[in-house]
Amino acid sequence: MNTKLAAFAVKFRIFRTFALQFLSMQLLNFASYAFQVKETMPGSQKYTIFDPIRKKQVALTPEEWVRQHVIQYLLTDKQTPKALIGIEVRLILNDLQKRADLVVYSRKNATPLLLIECKAPHITITQSVFEQIARYNMVLKVPYLMVTNGITHHFCYIDFDNQNYTFLSDLPIYDQL
Repeated sequence: MNTKLAAFAVKFRIFRTFALQFLSMQLLNFASYAFQVKETMPGSQKYTIFDPIRKKQVALTPEEWVRQHVIQYLLTDKQTPKALIGIEVRLILNDLQKRADLVVYSRKNATPLLLIECKAPHITITQSVFEQIARYNMVLKVPYLMVTNGITHHFCYIDFDNQNYTFLSDLPIYDQL
């Protein structure tokens, strides 16, 4: 086999492996966004995706796939300033350390405005997921919540003054939060 053909065969195998792995990441119920995905080592079948908030490649898992779509949704569709998005924000709940997937902060005083819980696409959004975000919100007290597995999205506005909540069809753009 000549060297050009051998080099092509290697590149094709790498591309095919990448394509199979990448295609195994489920299509999600978001607009189409451009992502930078890389194989960690040729032939490893493990991939990373560039996170524009953390400004680095992170392991591409099904939950990370959803999180990166949500980040692009916030940046692109909701015009959220990049600097006001927190990832895996630590909080203390009943003396236990927890991590909120995403938190969006206000421009004025950096108070939390939006709390987002991301699940992998194969995880069904159940009552326990809503209870998880509600527990986190007992600490953060944000007015807007989002729960998603990338397929199904739930949005909620919490009115603390009147002690009620309203499910929304979508989130408002950042400046209206």
